[in-house]
Amino acid sequence: MMENKVFMSFTFYSTILILKMYVVAIITGQVRLRKKAFANPEDALRNGGLQYYREDPDVERCRRAHHNDMENIFPFLFLGAIYSMLDPSPAVARIHFFIFCVGRIVHTIAYLLQLKAPTRSVAYSVAQLPCFSMALQILLATTPYW
Repeated sequence: MMENKVFMSFTFYSTILILKMYVVAIITGQVRLRKKAFANPEDALRNGGLQYYREDPDVERCRRAHHNDMENIFPFLFLGAIYSMLDPSPAVARIHFFIFCVGRIVHTIAYLLQLKAPTRSVAYSVAQLPCFSMALQILLATTPYW
């Protein structure tokens, strides 16, 4: 696998995306602390009392950004791994991975900073293009075996 340039490129971009997800999780925790909005009563009690066992719009925005990442990055991890095994052009594969990665980073920034529409939806849509392309190529390669 280490000799597969496509897989190594996939690994690089996947790791960036996983690290980005960790950053969003850390941001969510920091916003919880700053806004004193805890999801569990024991956390609220530790940080001032049960009145802080509540939802907050800013925390929920962070949670939605993280949830959206899970809905999109996890399928990318599957598609990219399988696509890497199809022996695609390394340059074309790198473009697929790069576009997805940049699209997801822009999507997160737009979500967390509440950037003007349609920034977030454009970033989402652009990031979906390489996933659809990889899925189509996987289907074309595996159709003879179904």
